[in-house]
Amino acid sequence: MASLPSVAFNGNLKLEPDIRKTPTFDKSQNVSYPNGDLEKNIFNLKEPLSTFNEGTQFESSFYVPLLQECAAKRSLSNAQMVHAHIVKTGTYGDEFVMTSLVNVYGKCGHMEYAQMVFDRLPGRNVVSWTGLMTGYVHNSQPEAGIRVFIQMLEVGAYPTSYTFGTILSACSSLVYVKLGKQLHAYIVKYGIESDTSVGNALCSFYSKSKSLPSAVDTFRRIEEKNVVSWTTVISACGDNGDQMMGLRYFMIMLSEDIELNEFTFTSILSLCCVIHALEVGRQIHSLSIKLGFQGNLLIDNSIMYLYLKCGFVKEANKLFDEMDSVSSVTWNAMIAGHAQMMDLAENRVYAHHSGYQALNIFLKMHRSGTKPDLFTLSSVLSICSALIALDQGEQVHAQTIKTGFLADVIVGTALVNMYSKCGNIDKAATAFEEMHKRTMISWTSMISNFAQHGRSQEALQLFKEMLSAGEKPNKITFVGVFSACSQAGLVDEALEYFEMMKKTYKIKPIMEHYACLIDMYVRLGRLEEAFDLTKKIGCEPNDVIWSLLIAGCRSQGNLELGYYAAEQLLKLKPKDKETYVMLLNMYISAERWQDVSRVRKMMKAEKFGKLQDWSWLSIKDKVYSFSPKNWSYPLKIEVEHYLGLLLDEFKSKGYQSQNQQVINEEDDEAEPVSSAVYHSEQLAIAFGLLQTKKDVPLRIVKSSSICSDCHTFIKFVSETTDRKIVICDSKRLHRFVNGHCSCGDFNNLII
Repeated sequence: MASLPSVAFNGNLKLEPDIRKTPTFDKSQNVSYPNGDLEKNIFNLKEPLSTFNEGTQFESSFYVPLLQECAAKRSLSNAQMVHAHIVKTGTYGDEFVMTSLVNVYGKCGHMEYAQMVFDRLPGRNVVSWTGLMTGYVHNSQPEAGIRVFIQMLEVGAYPTSYTFGTILSACSSLVYVKLGKQLHAYIVKYGIESDTSVGNALCSFYSKSKSLPSAVDTFRRIEEKNVVSWTTVISACGDNGDQMMGLRYFMIMLSEDIELNEFTFTSILSLCCVIHALEVGRQIHSLSIKLGFQGNLLIDNSIMYLYLKCGFVKEANKLFDEMDSVSSVTWNAMIAGHAQMMDLAENRVYAHHSGYQALNIFLKMHRSGTKPDLFTLSSVLSICSALIALDQGEQVHAQTIKTGFLADVIVGTALVNMYSKCGNIDKAATAFEEMHKRTMISWTSMISNFAQHGRSQEALQLFKEMLSAGEKPNKITFVGVFSACSQAGLVDEALEYFEMMKKTYKIKPIMEHYACLIDMYVRLGRLEEAFDLTKKIGCEPNDVIWSLLIAGCRSQGNLELGYYAAEQLLKLKPKDKETYVMLLNMYISAERWQDVSRVRKMMKAEKFGKLQDWSWLSIKDKVYSFSPKNWSYPLKIEVEHYLGLLLDEFKSKGYQSQNQQVINEEDDEAEPVSSAVYHSEQLAIAFGLLQTKKDVPLRIVKSSSICSDCHTFIKFVSETTDRKIVICDSKRLHRFVNGHCSCGDFNNLII
């Protein structure tokens, strides 16, 4: 970011005598055109250029409507044509016309032309200064807008209320809180805080500065509140996490008979989305129809997204199908809504279904001819990551190149994560190297990706490069660093980074940091140090940490410590049913039947659903589903026969199949089952081996965690068949290559 010159308001800030009035062009003049048709004049301007002699004078009333039409249509070529005519006829000395031209170039997005015209103005007033300033702010150059404002003050120009509104908008964009408060002080000093446009700008500024009380206070001081005022304060409440206050202001707005606009409706529906207030949203939708907004695209998009957020997919699809016209925003809302349902789904079966619905919607969007934007592409790449849908992800990658959005840092980071989550860490690294711009999030993502794939040294080297590049890490960055140290057993390095985090970057350790360190000690079998660390956390360890300790105790055979950790875990009443399954397996193995009964009662009290075992395998854009309880999966006889052959072969190489303790989906009873009952990922792997070529990696999504027996089994598969197998279970990514797994063989839940 370019450095901003220091701002010092010396002396009194000069104000126009009538500061409350927003500068506008005089529309009272009689306007005449050679042909009487505005649009024809725009497109037939070559004829007037040839008709009128050079030096012929024209009234400003001739040019202003033409320039206004150029601005409305954002037509740079027509604006330049009018500009050329102005120069030819010598009207460039008209300050009013040239100020209009500054505004037009700004609205066409070409500030270099606006600045050039401004620099050649015969005289400058507050309107021309404000026009140039507004152009910079609206074209995402707020720093330049602030510089123009400072120059205006230095030459003694008088700011108006509209000027203050524009510069406050620049402060909001840059979160220049100090400068914004200085402006507020001068606004108060000259008694214009109650002005509607100034008050609206102040309310928006404080909202974006995350100061809701100040935003509300400035709103209350506005004497004549308009629909923009009310909409701004409602949006401020939503943006700052007080949705109920926003709803209360909306009710007051209705009681005062303020005329609503489409932005009011979208703002209040956005609040309803956050708090899942579906019934309130439906009433607001009905009100919008009653007030004549039926078919309004912005409002329809908002209510459709509300349906999706609340899980009402059929209603959202119905509204979508009934819409007369849709925009990229509509498609994005549908895609993002289904993607969010993946996170809200009660289990991974529904999450997986929602993900593929989102991909189907993206396909329909493509077929409709609507061009995706960066939000579309980043959302779809995130969905591909969750589904391990590499084929689809590569197709989206091609679209990012074709559309030019690959250069965007958000899309680039999403692409890196997609390749990593799909098990191709090398392509993820290539995508990261090709990023033109990197943010702290980009660096953090790649460090975490290396750590997840067991490439600890590369993760730590990248962290050093990040620091050398001058990028400041955050707490999530250090989670990736500690995870890398845990995978490689680098205790000394981890503790050094832990001290660096606290002392150099003043980051207070969070639970995830301690979890990584405890995971590191557990992997190394240093249980006492792991338990000692729990005492230094400063608060009660969470269920993840106790689960790590239980897994470590079981792998080390220290059952007494394991039972202690289990008791601490049960006190927390964890919400993850797989955690209870782990405890049940542990107690069943030890034949502690009273504890088994106690855990079962807790599960019933928590009203957990069935623990479902499903896996999905993608082959050439087609998805196959597998479950031990579902006897309709493809090639059932061939798959189970092949699995039997594999088991016999592996046993000759030292593999020992273990009877697994599982929760029966029919009656919730935990019983040992024969190894002849295959788990879903085993079925998916066997099917994939039979149906794909030897050099094709298998990519599988599993609804629950991989058990230790299946984990060992898959290692044998990858080594014997020379296949790369990527499995994303409910807890982590596993990448099996040549008999080794990226998790470091520490599968820490169901063991």
